[in-house]
Amino acid sequence: MEAMLVDCVHNSLRHFVYKNAIFMCERLCAEFPSEVNLQLLATSYLQNNQAYSAYHLLKGTQMAQSRYLFALSCFQMDLLNEAESALCPVNEPGAEIPNGAAGHYLLGLIYKYTDRRKNAAQQFKQSLTIDPLLWSAYEELCILGAAEEAIAVFGETAALSIQKQYMQQLSTSLGLNTYNEERNLTSTKTTNSEDYSPRQSKHTHGHGLKDISGNFHSHGLNGGASNMTFYNTPSPVAAQLSGMAPPPLFRNFQPAVPNQNSLTTDSSPKSTVNSTIQAPRRKFVDEGKLRKISGRLFSDSGPRRSSRLSTDSGANTNASVATVSGNGNNTSKYLGGSKLSSLALRSVTLRKGHSWANENIIEGVRGEPFDDSRPNTASTTGSMSSTDAKSCDQDDETMSVGGTSLSVQRITIGVSEILCLLRTLGEGCRLSYMYRCQEALDTYMKLPHKHYNTGWVLSQVGKAYFELIDYLEAEKAFRLARQASPYSLEGMDIYSTVLYHLKEDMKLSYLAQELISTDRLAPQSWCAMGNCYSLQKDHETALKNFLRAVQLNPRFAYAHTLCGHEYTTLEDFENGMKSYQNALRVDTRHYNAWYGLGMIYLRQEKLEFSEHHFRMAFLINPSSSVIMSYLGTALHALKRSEEGIEIMEQAILADRKNPLPMYQKANILVCLERLDEALEVLEELKEYAPSESSVYALMGRIYKRRNMHDKAMLHFGLALDMKPPATDVAAIKAAMEKLHVPDEIDESP
Repeated sequence: MEAMLVDCVHNSLRHFVYKNAIFMCERLCAEFPSEVNLQLLATSYLQNNQAYSAYHLLKGTQMAQSRYLFALSCFQMDLLNEAESALCPVNEPGAEIPNGAAGHYLLGLIYKYTDRRKNAAQQFKQSLTIDPLLWSAYEELCILGAAEEAIAVFGETAALSIQKQYMQQLSTSLGLNTYNEERNLTSTKTTNSEDYSPRQSKHTHGHGLKDISGNFHSHGLNGGASNMTFYNTPSPVAAQLSGMAPPPLFRNFQPAVPNQNSLTTDSSPKSTVNSTIQAPRRKFVDEGKLRKISGRLFSDSGPRRSSRLSTDSGANTNASVATVSGNGNNTSKYLGGSKLSSLALRSVTLRKGHSWANENIIEGVRGEPFDDSRPNTASTTGSMSSTDAKSCDQDDETMSVGGTSLSVQRITIGVSEILCLLRTLGEGCRLSYMYRCQEALDTYMKLPHKHYNTGWVLSQVGKAYFELIDYLEAEKAFRLARQASPYSLEGMDIYSTVLYHLKEDMKLSYLAQELISTDRLAPQSWCAMGNCYSLQKDHETALKNFLRAVQLNPRFAYAHTLCGHEYTTLEDFENGMKSYQNALRVDTRHYNAWYGLGMIYLRQEKLEFSEHHFRMAFLINPSSSVIMSYLGTALHALKRSEEGIEIMEQAILADRKNPLPMYQKANILVCLERLDEALEVLEELKEYAPSESSVYALMGRIYKRRNMHDKAMLHFGLALDMKPPATDVAAIKAAMEKLHVPDEIDESP
């Protein structure tokens, strides 16, 4: 009953019927109370988004898996201190982190959100050491700015680690299947004996079912869901899925014995069984019965219920039939010869030069149960010559795992291909989070087309173009990402900001509606909606949408930053600063929040604070021309104009398409009375931004200072023709009215 309930729960979880899983698991815990069953119930609760139920269920438990599930439920409930205590008990400072790589990854997240970045990076690195394929850990290291080069993380050491894991799994499976094979052989011979009785059959069947149930229960919890197939006809596929061994295919098999004298009194059946098979005995088989079983197993006399295979065994001593036993991972080869040699070949052999325990699976009778009523068909069930057997042994040995034939060569090639792909993706991700965006784009271009044209990669490409302020290319990449994965929300918050900067109000409105219809509970959807309202100058409604995104996911740093932008636009600097600080609590490398704080302090004329925050943003993203521009502006306001000009020149070199640093440099030069240099910069700027009214207005002020009134009036008029904002219109008209006033110096930047 317990095994059936466990299987029912696993089937429900596998088919996402969580309500049924919870109900049946509650019955399981009521009938068979144990902490292992509580773990299964907690897993059902967690998958049904009921972390609070798992929390109360597992509180106070001590097993490693229970502590991990409890920590996971605490993490989802934002009880980070309790989650850390569950993973790292205070009274056991040297206790091992449960669940290996996943446990270290969860602990790293806890450290990250409690602002212990070094400890977090250490845990993420440890999880990668245990499981090099845990991509999320490497991505978190990239976010923290602590990631090593991808070639070092996904290199030879990682390949050896993955191969070692497969070797351990196959070795464990191999040992288990050897045990199951011999156990089932003994069980079958017991039930087929001449003194077979219904009472013995009942005794044997009952114990066998109990053993299978216990074995199945443990495998079901530790190795994932499995199927209950022991009521059906055994087959290798069913056995692989269920974790239980089918009965041996060679019942009442009489091996060919060319030389009957090869077995003497010393080579008794008892000694053969004890020295060759070495199989663990069932608890219900005593020593006397075992002797009887052994005698019948190797007895040449007596009637045979099936002569299907024994007929041709004497005629063809080279005939060999491979049987699949246990979980389908182990095969036994009968190559003729003596009884002792045929039985000895059942043991598992390790090939010299290989670290993998493999055997050749010979097709023919694979998974085909024997029927006593069928005629003799041994000649067509998979015989091969001795030469073929030798050539087969020389080939790379294989083993069936989970229905898939694996070999050392195939595993080596597969690991190499996976790590090669992860090296490219990892290096691109690392460069992106270091804001070396052009290098990241070049790295992503090395990917095969089938991987490059996926939603995640195209979103990363769009983000890289966004950081390079190439909004047209960013929009193109995000549009392709939407086509490749219309159901994915990865990077859609940045996509909405790209459309905001391009002033594509129709596209932005359509995107926001699509995202809301896709997932109303995703913060990206509400960020897009907020950007849509912000573009329409409805900042209060935009703020409400951004706050909704924060409510849905308080750890979404960009939503906090967008709230800060709206508060700043509404001149609510206090709440704006709180929003930026909340973003930094989530992600200290979120340079947008440092930049936002710098802008608030600059507007409040707290110049030292402004410089500090701009410089922090610059250290995180040293390639942003926008950050460099405002850092130079802050330095100029602090009367450090020469430093400001140097920063502006760096910003111009970083991005010549960005007009802001050139304009700010011209402003500084005007304040330093270096008017000719300022005019040269503005003349160059006109080529990049021919429709920017502020450029012509500044040129008009320069000509006014040089008493070139006609040119000044011309440029003021051109600035007005470009329909500048209302505040700029008033300033330009005031400058035109005072055009002939001598010694009039316009102090406005």
